[in-house]
Amino acid sequence: MGTTETISLLCIGGAGQTSLDALKEYLRSLPHILLSESLQVPETPPDVDLIVTAGGADLDRIEKAVSSFVENGGAWLHIVGLTERPIPKLFGVQPGPVGPSCELRILFTDQDNPMAERLKDAFYVPGRFQELRVETETVEIVMVADWHYTHRAMVTRRSVEGGRAACTTLQAFDNPDVQQIFHRLVLSLTGGCFGNILKVGILGYAPSVGRLHGLGCANTQGLELIAACDLNPDRLNQAHNDFPGIKRYESCESFVNDPDVELVIVATPPNTHAELSLRMMRSGKHVVCEKPLAINRKETDALVRAANSHGVHLSCHQNRRFDSDFLTIRKLVDRGFIGEPFYLETFVGGFSHPCGYWHSHASVSGGAAYDWGAHYVDWIVSLFPYPVASVIGNRHKRVWHDVTNADQERIQIRFRGGREAEFTHSDIAAARKPKWYLLGTRGALVGHWRDVTAYVSDPDLYYRRDDIPATEMPPELIVYRRTPSGAIHEIRPEIQPVEHYAFHRNLADHLLTKETLAAPLKDSIKVVTILEAAARSMENGGRMEVLND
Repeated sequence: MGTTETISLLCIGGAGQTSLDALKEYLRSLPHILLSESLQVPETPPDVDLIVTAGGADLDRIEKAVSSFVENGGAWLHIVGLTERPIPKLFGVQPGPVGPSCELRILFTDQDNPMAERLKDAFYVPGRFQELRVETETVEIVMVADWHYTHRAMVTRRSVEGGRAACTTLQAFDNPDVQQIFHRLVLSLTGGCFGNILKVGILGYAPSVGRLHGLGCANTQGLELIAACDLNPDRLNQAHNDFPGIKRYESCESFVNDPDVELVIVATPPNTHAELSLRMMRSGKHVVCEKPLAINRKETDALVRAANSHGVHLSCHQNRRFDSDFLTIRKLVDRGFIGEPFYLETFVGGFSHPCGYWHSHASVSGGAAYDWGAHYVDWIVSLFPYPVASVIGNRHKRVWHDVTNADQERIQIRFRGGREAEFTHSDIAAARKPKWYLLGTRGALVGHWRDVTAYVSDPDLYYRRDDIPATEMPPELIVYRRTPSGAIHEIRPEIQPVEHYAFHRNLADHLLTKETLAAPLKDSIKVVTILEAAARSMENGGRMEVLND
């Protein structure tokens, strides 16, 4: 695990400008960052790890005091802020002319730089081009911009006697990539550790889910799969074939006693999630549990208590937070494209026989809504981050009597303030509703299912047909916006690209460099709260369940 020590930052003078508000908000969201602000350098040396300044107006006044702070072991990070005024020689660089506004391609000078672990090879960010001109040999150029077939310095770093100084001309501090780079730079200046590795074990090696997690570890710097446990010997053999050299355990007892396993991915059926996760955490192991996190709040409360008392990590595999359609919708909502969202309907299903696995049996799965619903309700609580006022659930059992799940379940959620959301899972819907139907105060968004069939040439059978599940294809998204004249315009937004194994990279970023978890534990608990309330409502004929969330 990465360092848990608090890093204290002091923003001085120009660093209080509003253009940095998004960056400061991001830093304050990180529990290990303690951020304070001051208009001037304190008379006595500040008891902080790093001083941040921006612009050029106050540098002459504060240069002597901050330079002394650096020479005594502190760190100084300066944001040039589109000024061409000279900066202190301590940085070993000077800002060049301010160039045109454009999209800049930013990359690490050395792709093996520890700061770059799990980050993109290149970042595309808006801003005005302004290079840092190196004047001292001891300057390290950390990041560059591609400019006219040359690389120009945009982030630099330098050791200065007992401390460190860094400088940047990056500007788009509301950009998530720039925020992450800035945080990594803060870590590097304050002695943060990079290059750590977490050894991972998978508990329950289902053919699809187990392999997915193994590939996620294999493709994520900082995660190493070393073991798998399953009661089924065939599945253990499959794990060995998929990932040769890993340890194989046929009992939970032997698996939990392996001291090399630091992080356990619990990939067993839902009715075992709480019991097995508790057992792993009580042995001092970090846990990522498959969705849903548990069946009810009694179980989630016990899980949280165990994580806190044993000082270990607990989270849920909410990998659908990284689906391209959700990321696109999230981006549109965050930018106010449809105004303030107030009503959402989501749907999954069709008219087909439920599967013969545990997913179709309520005593194991929790019920029909606990399966896909664990993803969809997670999307809902992310888009509507408000306290839940009430939940109503309804179910139908009319066709598929060989399984114990209901044929259709619908969950209606009302949030404080009146916003509403709904999720329906149906195995008896001959006509599907849209996947997404989202209303906002300035427009709406609809996501229509896409059925895609691929045909592959076959030398014996002429061709083979492969129907790609609609749940795995990004839907067709259409945005409707009302113009000042009253007309409704249709817009088809560009869908965010798919980033494979993004969940595992985010997990490693959180555990190893303390960055924000995309699906925080509190949201996974909220999902279980809603699912449990809906189940109670269904058992009582659709009675409204009032929550004090």
